[in-house]
Amino acid sequence: MRADARKNRDHLLAVAGTAITEEGVDVSLRDIARRADVGLATLLRHFPTREALLEALLHTSFDELTAQAAELETSSAPQDALVSWLRDCVGWTTEYRGVTVLMAAAIEDTESALHASCVTLRAAGARLLARAQAAGVARTDLDGTDLFALIAALAWLGDQPSLAPRADHLFDVVASAILTNPASTHTGRTPPRARS
Repeated sequence: MRADARKNRDHLLAVAGTAITEEGVDVSLRDIARRADVGLATLLRHFPTREALLEALLHTSFDELTAQAAELETSSAPQDALVSWLRDCVGWTTEYRGVTVLMAAAIEDTESALHASCVTLRAAGARLLARAQAAGVARTDLDGTDLFALIAALAWLGDQPSLAPRADHLFDVVASAILTNPASTHTGRTPPRARS
């Protein structure tokens, strides 16, 4: 890709990230193009669909969360690794309003531009969960799909203005329900605050 094309693409992604953070994933592509001071055709030349735009925007975050899971597998106790990663996933999903709905749909749709990234992310969480289960510190009646659904549910709570003040407490409740040793749910980190 030429340098000027890369610069234009990066600009579109930066503008899209801001727009989605402020208005959610349903923000119109026309509005993103207007904010970026380009025509809709220019945006669609780089990103022919909303999912293609979201995949490009979210790909780095998916990769970072997947890499973090791998690092936690070797650097932290199983229960602490699982809760830390779960906390960061929930915090990340609340940055982009509505992204969990798209992720839940994409994981079942092999044609979705987000499918591969979502499957990889779910697998990373499943490995952390399986490690905690093997160590006897997590419930054995959960799997990676359940964990993925819990991330979506916790992120949804953070998106609800009336429930957002309870999001941190409810995260701890859910983490306690996952672990067989609930004393380990608080890792000394402050969970991310939901947007106001």
